[in-house]
Amino acid sequence: MLPDESRPPTDKDPRPGGSGLSRCYRHPEEETGIGCSRCGRPICPRCMVNASVGFHCPECVSGDNRQVRRATTRFGGQPTADGALVTKVLIGINLAVFVLAAYVLTPWLSEDLSLFSVGPQITGFPYGVAAGPDQWYRLLTATFLHIAPWHIATNMVMLWVIGPALEASLGRLRFLALYLLSGLAGSAFAFVVAGGFMNSLGASGAVFGLLGATAVMQKQNRAPLGPVIALLVFNLIVTFSVSGIDWRAHIGGLVAGILTAAGLMYAPRERRAAVQALTVAAVAGLVLLMVLVGTARYGG
Repeated sequence: MLPDESRPPTDKDPRPGGSGLSRCYRHPEEETGIGCSRCGRPICPRCMVNASVGFHCPECVSGDNRQVRRATTRFGGQPTADGALVTKVLIGINLAVFVLAAYVLTPWLSEDLSLFSVGPQITGFPYGVAAGPDQWYRLLTATFLHIAPWHIATNMVMLWVIGPALEASLGRLRFLALYLLSGLAGSAFAFVVAGGFMNSLGASGAVFGLLGATAVMQKQNRAPLGPVIALLVFNLIVTFSVSGIDWRAHIGGLVAGILTAAGLMYAPRERRAAVQALTVAAVAGLVLLMVLVGTARYGG
């Protein structure tokens, strides 16, 4: 060994008549002839950790554990045993709100929670979302209301069909952000287009956002796009063919879902967290901008 090379600590017993064995670096009262096969520090039987070659000291083992990369989902989420938990919870909330609004707390619950907006040119003063921030909660609550069993059944079946695959790929938090942003964007776009006199409700905007996100995921994974595009086209035909459907919420949710999913799924791995956070913030900012524009147009 050259003079300028570092030597592992030996901590040999310097006392006269000592055995000459090294002393454990963690337990100085213990003599030992074994050293860590990685760093060379002397370790006693209490500190020895079996390794493929020899023994390691606790510090080297803990250092290895810190360097192990945390497992993530396809797009950076936390893997879970139940990859569809958020989907199930959202379906449960929608069903519970439907029962309460339709059969228990009717009619005032649906009146207080729907996306209702009337400008001053109709009543002399703004009401609902147009009245200002204290009514903006309707942008979210309206996405959990439905007018009839067929309405909620259609949306919940769609959510169950496309939700679990997205949730498993994105992780719970990213999937929930995608769902909520799509629903809010659908409400905000409907408000900015028709907030002078409107009443709208339903989870369709959020579901359309998930449809758009599924198309982005299929494209990113280089999987067949045909089935999801066919489903999307079919729903768009229904949207513009059946009277009483709020096409504005569908289009707003669809665009927001595509934009959010693109940022979440195409974020470079080395800057994934930052890009994904900026994407969510940017779409949320776009929603807020639409609400502010609508309030300026229809408010008093």
